[in-house]
Amino acid sequence: MAISATGNPDFARRAGDLTAREARALGIQQIYAPVADVNNNAANPVINVRSYGEDPADVARFVAAFIEGAQHAGVIATAKHFPGHGDTATDSHRGLPEIDVTRERLNSVELVPFRAAVNAGVGAVMDGHIGLPLIDPTAITPLPRDVKLKPIETEDGGEIVVEKGTMPTTLSPVMNGILRRELNFDGLIVTDAMSMSGLTLYFTQEEASVRAIDAGADLLLKPADPDAALRGVRAAVKSGRLSEKRIEESARKVLAAKYDLGLVQKRITPLEEIDRAVAGKKALELSDEIAEHAITLVRDGAKLLPLNLPPNTRILNLAITNGDDRSFIAQPFAGAMARAGRKLDTIVLDDRSSEAEVNMALELASRANLVIASMYGRVRTGQARSVGLPQPGARALETLIERKTPVIGISFGNPYVLLSFPKLQTYVVAYGDMPSLQEATERALLGQIDINGRLPISLAGLYPRGTGIQLEARH
Repeated sequence: MAISATGNPDFARRAGDLTAREARALGIQQIYAPVADVNNNAANPVINVRSYGEDPADVARFVAAFIEGAQHAGVIATAKHFPGHGDTATDSHRGLPEIDVTRERLNSVELVPFRAAVNAGVGAVMDGHIGLPLIDPTAITPLPRDVKLKPIETEDGGEIVVEKGTMPTTLSPVMNGILRRELNFDGLIVTDAMSMSGLTLYFTQEEASVRAIDAGADLLLKPADPDAALRGVRAAVKSGRLSEKRIEESARKVLAAKYDLGLVQKRITPLEEIDRAVAGKKALELSDEIAEHAITLVRDGAKLLPLNLPPNTRILNLAITNGDDRSFIAQPFAGAMARAGRKLDTIVLDDRSSEAEVNMALELASRANLVIASMYGRVRTGQARSVGLPQPGARALETLIERKTPVIGISFGNPYVLLSFPKLQTYVVAYGDMPSLQEATERALLGQIDINGRLPISLAGLYPRGTGIQLEARH
């Protein structure tokens, strides 16, 4: 989403190119990118900033650009998660999401980026574990407890069990028929991870593997039990449920892809090239360039930006994180501010924070001239608390807003977090917690760079897509 906030698809093309070059240096020939999902559901717990945004045409432009860059540099790109995981409120690592939409709606929203991907020559498409009851209404029911696998992609007790679902895309001949015949895709179809609860709640690994191949999948990704998957497929061929011709069809596609990738000539990656090709100067430069064009100022009702405070101003950095990273998550931002001569007092609140820690944060805030609320609410696949802010931090921030404390809210992750704090007067979106984004945010706050990012999504009832206050750097 940070890339699309720049408004420049060339950044996606360059990111695809760099990703491909690093992957090839590591001996990886197929990458599971780009995400082609249209994130038009603010409550989506699994896609969020992984998507390029909520506008199908915009997402399509960035998806096609990434594919062009990646495949020109010699890998197979994979558009995912067909037919679109954007309008879901369930994480498929934890349960089976459903998109209750008509074919007309699917054509005009979810399928637009996948059409663009196919037209750009994408080598692979990944099926998601997503039910579409209005398109393939085949009913499925959960497995008995003593048959189903223990959860692998989520914690014990984290599964979302719905008593009756509909056939996931992964196993649906109807959906793969749309991909093959109507979108005219002739590349590799790969399943999403076979170990995810969206599948394992309803099917054994044997049955899921057979159904996926029968539905048109060429590659089964990450089986929870590879031996069971092989057993199931072998038995299905022996019984005639799957034909040898069907297996050979996918095998030929895989072999042809390997040939096209040049693996006949070069099967082993030279280890000495890895240090030169991976995480080098070019990667850092591109990351910094994208970050500096992505930072988005959504609201500044308090006119706090760019910061124009005396060097000795007391600033509290209230960092709120939904990860297990309290000891280091705020360091890139705080360190960048310190190097610029702005020392911050930083306190981090997470799910484990006590009432005493919350009170300490509020006490420090009462003695500060300014509070920066650094909000690290990021996608946590398989977790119930994905993308939201933990209660202790949210409570502290709500109290500061009620007290009318001068607060600059920065989302280093979920851009929708303003919907939970609509009275927050100054709101900046950085879209992620990468050092490049945290450091670019520091430069933006201090007026060292232009702020020219624009929201790739809308904030319902507050701001439309494309919002972004444009501020020039101090010269």
